[in-house]
Amino acid sequence: MRPLAIPLLIALNVIAYLWERAVGDRAELLFALWPLQPLDGQQLFHAWQLVSYAFLHDPLEIGHILFNMVGLWMFGGEVERQVGPRWVLACYFASVITAALSQLIVPSLLGAPAGLTIGASGGVFGLVLAYAWLFPRRKVIALLLPIPMPAWLFATLYAGVELFLGVTRSQASVAHFAHLGGMIGGGFVIWQWRLRYRR
Repeated sequence: MRPLAIPLLIALNVIAYLWERAVGDRAELLFALWPLQPLDGQQLFHAWQLVSYAFLHDPLEIGHILFNMVGLWMFGGEVERQVGPRWVLACYFASVITAALSQLIVPSLLGAPAGLTIGASGGVFGLVLAYAWLFPRRKVIALLLPIPMPAWLFATLYAGVELFLGVTRSQASVAHFAHLGGMIGGGFVIWQWRLRYRR
């Protein structure tokens, strides 16, 4: 089955990236994920940001969108070939939303400074988990650690690193809890897949 949903998502991300570069900060002001609490007396959070933030990327750093789109194609394409476009979209958007909720709630509980969140990585992390569940023994090579490893181990190590970095507040500019939250959304959809297959 040739992927259809994943190329569409990639195209929408690229279009949004080009639009961001054209309009500047106005894109982030309206469509990035802002904290629930007011900043400087101004309420910037809106409900649509639970999804819209995932289509924005740092317009000054092309590596941000490039890394996410490579992950989206590499993992999402294979998942879509296995489960079809409807289920891969369900997995992606469930992951995007749970990533947003995690980023809104967990850092504030840990006393981290409030800031905006952008990027598709929460959705990508959900697809990484789905990929690891569907193809647990398939070999994956991480970009930062170029050693082949089974997909289940890759996903487990990635989750562990993100948890460590989030709790220790390392790389404060990276939304580690959004990544972990994305895996929660992926796990929820996997649970739905399992119920469906049992029936």
